[in-house]
Amino acid sequence: MRINNISQLLLFCCMMITTVVVGRDNEHEHKSSIIPQPNNVTYGTETVIDYGTPLRVIYDEALSNEKDFLQKTLFENYSAEVSFDIRNEKKLKRQRKGSYIELALDAENTFFKEEGAYILEAKDKHVLITAADARGIFYGVQSLKQLFEDNVIEDCTIKDSPRFQWRGLMLDEARFFQGKREVKKLLDEMAYLKMNRFHWHLTDDAGWRIEIKKYPKLTSIGASRADSEAVIWKSGKKLGRPHSGFYTQEDIKEVVAYAKERHITVIPEIEMPGHAAAAIAAYPWLTASKKQIPVPTRFGKFKEIYNVSDPKVIGFIHDVLKEVYELFPSKVIHIGGDEVLYDSWNESANVQKYMAKHQLKTPSDLQIHFTNNLSKFFEQNSRNMMGWNDILGDDIHGWQSKDNLNPSEMLSKSAIVHFWKGDPKLIKKTLERGYKVVNAYHIYTYLDYKPNRLTLKKMFNFDPVPKGISEDLVKNIMGVSGQMWTEWCPTNCDIERQIFPRLAALAEIGWTDVNQKDFKTFRMQIPRLKQRWYDQQISYDRETKY
Repeated sequence: MRINNISQLLLFCCMMITTVVVGRDNEHEHKSSIIPQPNNVTYGTETVIDYGTPLRVIYDEALSNEKDFLQKTLFENYSAEVSFDIRNEKKLKRQRKGSYIELALDAENTFFKEEGAYILEAKDKHVLITAADARGIFYGVQSLKQLFEDNVIEDCTIKDSPRFQWRGLMLDEARFFQGKREVKKLLDEMAYLKMNRFHWHLTDDAGWRIEIKKYPKLTSIGASRADSEAVIWKSGKKLGRPHSGFYTQEDIKEVVAYAKERHITVIPEIEMPGHAAAAIAAYPWLTASKKQIPVPTRFGKFKEIYNVSDPKVIGFIHDVLKEVYELFPSKVIHIGGDEVLYDSWNESANVQKYMAKHQLKTPSDLQIHFTNNLSKFFEQNSRNMMGWNDILGDDIHGWQSKDNLNPSEMLSKSAIVHFWKGDPKLIKKTLERGYKVVNAYHIYTYLDYKPNRLTLKKMFNFDPVPKGISEDLVKNIMGVSGQMWTEWCPTNCDIERQIFPRLAALAEIGWTDVNQKDFKTFRMQIPRLKQRWYDQQISYDRETKY
């Protein structure tokens, strides 16, 4: 932290007071000031690193990326001379003289069986971070970075691993395009908080934000709209200006590479078969009516959806996905699948004929039939399909006609279910049916909700594992995801104020065991985080409700 003025100095003093040990009964075992809270920490009382002493960094050659992040941390926080050396077993005794930080891979330690596990030991004028792989080392470096921000490295041992393997943030750019700079800022903060899945919502009714070379109209037409609804649903008010923007394939590659350096997987979402108005505006033959429509200027659900009974439309979807596969290394691709209005299918003789041929009784059966065929295409390309829990065919909204629901078709077991809405009992039902689930139940994870509706404490206390779930089902809960929908957030500052500081609570849900979580300790770190965000020129909610 760099202190530039009196107000920052006062804030810093407050931070140093609030980051004093919050004690347990054992004086050597206390809650740390690291967010997310590590799962096992023991502390002594001695200072390990003197900020005025020259420091050596020793690192395994395979950890040059992680060394670079540590180097940046030291540049920001450490004023003395720092040198760097590749670990050499023959010279290790000499390399370890004086004060040093060591980054070392250890494939033999059974503690590292959990992906992302690391051990950080600070004692006798040195810090040793070990893990089985670069990911664990990176997380250890993030913990060390936060210790440096406290302006003291005390002797401690941190043995840490994440509770869940899916610790995600979703950003909707279909409604409002935010741009690479903003995405990279979010990725930086996710990395700092040990989050590892960036879910990128790139297409919807309001805009198509990813270049697909075979179908250029998706961006030349689908990436622009004449105006935007403002304030709230059905307000009748508009912003009074056009909106446009999309990512070229080179942009996508740049963001994916940036995320990879931070051990974050980018999960693209290409909405289908609903929320497809922007694509249909570009290519009207994608919908059953073949009706020409503009890219909508209001937000919500729309009648025109993909005609999944048409082989040409299926070919379009496969072509799009092939280009998506080339851009995103992720084994998981999100298809959306939510809030599908079935009117255009019900009104189409061709769709009805297709349903009769395949013995599909309801439009919901048709959607599951389409999704299952798509799942086979994913598997042929060594990918897994993910979708919102609408893809199961349950009545989670209440606005669908009963004639459209009650499907007899069963969703493919290879699909990952992103649970966001419906009776919470449906989570248990979904797990019992054998599906893997990411729990993103909206009342606890929707970052677009106003802070008085989703307080920091309410989010912090969310447990993705529902009560009463048997142990054999818990293993199928992959983790948690927070969603930032942008209908009413046209600017970077708007979305940042919605995301921060609640992103920190989301990170703790995904990483820290429920028995280690403590809201009082967590809340005391918020001033330190706010100072970081101020320094990073990130807007945050200044009226945080606890």
